[in-house]
Amino acid sequence: MSRDFGFVEWFRPGDHERVEEALEGLSASGARYLRTHLSWAEYLAPGGAEWFDWLIPRLGREIDLLPCIHYTPPSLSRTGRSSGPPQELKSYADFIDHALTRYGRHFSHVELWNEPNNLLDWDWRLDSDFLLFCEMVGGAASWVRERGWKAVLGGPCPFDPLWLDLMGERGVLAQCAAAGFHGFPGTWDSEEGAWAGWDLHLGEMRAILDRHNPDCEIWITETGYSTWRNDELEQARRFAGALKAPAARMYWYGWRDLPRDVPVQEGLWFDPRHYHMGAMDEAGKPKLLARLLSAEGVAGVRSLAGLCAPSLARAVRPAVITGGAGFIGSNLADALLSDGEEVILLDNLGRAGVEDNLRWLKARHGDRLHPVIADLRDERAMAEAARDAASVYHLAGQTAVTTSLDSPVADFEINARGTLNLLEAIRATGRPVPLLFASTNKVYGALEDLEMQPGERHVPADAGIGTHGIPETRPLEFCTPYGCSKGVADQYVIDYAKSFGIPTAVLRMSCIYGPRQFGTEDQGWVAHFLIQALKGERISVFGDGRQVRDVLHVSDAVAAYRRLMEEVGAGRIGGRAFNLGGGPENAVSLRQVLAEIGRITGRAVQVTHEDWRPGDQLWFVADTRALGQAVGWQPTVGWQSGIAALADWLAEHRIGPQEPLPQPERMRA
Repeated sequence: MSRDFGFVEWFRPGDHERVEEALEGLSASGARYLRTHLSWAEYLAPGGAEWFDWLIPRLGREIDLLPCIHYTPPSLSRTGRSSGPPQELKSYADFIDHALTRYGRHFSHVELWNEPNNLLDWDWRLDSDFLLFCEMVGGAASWVRERGWKAVLGGPCPFDPLWLDLMGERGVLAQCAAAGFHGFPGTWDSEEGAWAGWDLHLGEMRAILDRHNPDCEIWITETGYSTWRNDELEQARRFAGALKAPAARMYWYGWRDLPRDVPVQEGLWFDPRHYHMGAMDEAGKPKLLARLLSAEGVAGVRSLAGLCAPSLARAVRPAVITGGAGFIGSNLADALLSDGEEVILLDNLGRAGVEDNLRWLKARHGDRLHPVIADLRDERAMAEAARDAASVYHLAGQTAVTTSLDSPVADFEINARGTLNLLEAIRATGRPVPLLFASTNKVYGALEDLEMQPGERHVPADAGIGTHGIPETRPLEFCTPYGCSKGVADQYVIDYAKSFGIPTAVLRMSCIYGPRQFGTEDQGWVAHFLIQALKGERISVFGDGRQVRDVLHVSDAVAAYRRLMEEVGAGRIGGRAFNLGGGPENAVSLRQVLAEIGRITGRAVQVTHEDWRPGDQLWFVADTRALGQAVGWQPTVGWQSGIAALADWLAEHRIGPQEPLPQPERMRA
């Protein structure tokens, strides 16, 4: 079993910034090894030597480096391509000799070639019996050993025991300290029927090595899992499984997703799976695997992989909460579970920190919580989740306006298409499963037509709106991709009640805050302000700070969802949208919240002002009278006491040990 692990990452000439980012991330992940290529062809290209003169020492100073030396310079190739055998086979060993002299102090092992049974790496049509390959690699391995380094035989993909045995019969294995293995269960191998499990494949490999060189170690030099289907937990599971394999080392492919404008060997976007192999996405955002490794190490990966196993084993009608590991979802799940309900928690764990909410729920409620780690875009997963549902609370989605501006297609696929997938899954059950959808006040647009009065905070000149807030009769106006995608989903949910008789309702939410929130500049601004202030760090305010929002404590939001579900499930309400917010009683400007945070923390809050963001509303207060009349609901937590309680929770659970917060300032209701 490999206790330590590494990553595979190919760097292109000029990737200086990517290298630095990778080294920082690899260090945080606990990776001990890095496998990268030292391309013979690139080295002899213009600027190649200068690039590797920087790259190899830079990597070797930070991590145990394994250079994979391959790719024939086209000018030296028998085919004119980098996959062709060199005209003079000894020239490969000569280049390795040069590389050892120039860079050898930065590594102890050298990998000889890559995937020799792949036509794109080694054109075996000119070498059908691998005689040329054996002479070239065997001679190089002998010279590596002679000079005091250790040779690693490049692994075929897929694994070929006959090829490996041939390497033994011809004496190549006798010169090698390790032999590489490539395998990608769940991404390529299993779908091609070639995967039989780590123990079987490596056991067969071990038997071959024992016949020819018992001292030769098995290294998994490439394995990985593509998240092209948005299944990040499965990537973490596959990583944990590979660590259990009987190999001395395991290199995970790769660290970061391939940029979409970079072609793979077969061509640009030949197969989308190639572009989602990283532990980080293309933009450098950590996926679940990278987050777990950085925060908790291998133990965290194994723990979560075991936690998220389906466990429904009897006939039950559970409540389904999409986005159930998120802020509102985890609070709602806790309330339902505390009342004895069974809950299917459906989440893709894509947001940093939500795995902590999942662990918290599992520790509190045990087997009545059934985690299903899946994405809204996965139609089959939605169908499975809805099949036995008694009710569905649809809280999952892409939640940030800024993210929607960066990635509008992904925003649409998650919010609009994902909601449609869920509605269709419910329709396929043939049962009237009630669904509540978490919409947003952004469906009303920027409210640019509202005239504001001058003053310390923005207030509408229209006295009626200023007194009661924005009603549901306000025309919808979808500005920003986020508003569009949530608005589309909002309307589909309402229409499915009319067109298909599915009992649904929509809650257009204002600013919800409370425990278990992950505050960022993009989403969860109340918690974000508190976190920054508790850390003593500066807060960025977009706009003038006089903008007004009606904030609502999450306990009140959970109560609204539960009461509305009772009415929708009983058939007394259906196909309606309601506003959900703190209302006029909890309408505060950003400046007011910042001042209150200063009183809570006992120190002035540091603020910088940035430009307004697209779609920002100067004022939004929800008129919640319709919801109150329909279900008998109203907010119970005042904004000052709610923010003070959140400060306590954040200080304990997000920030760590702090000076006690000043108590006299915090007794305000």
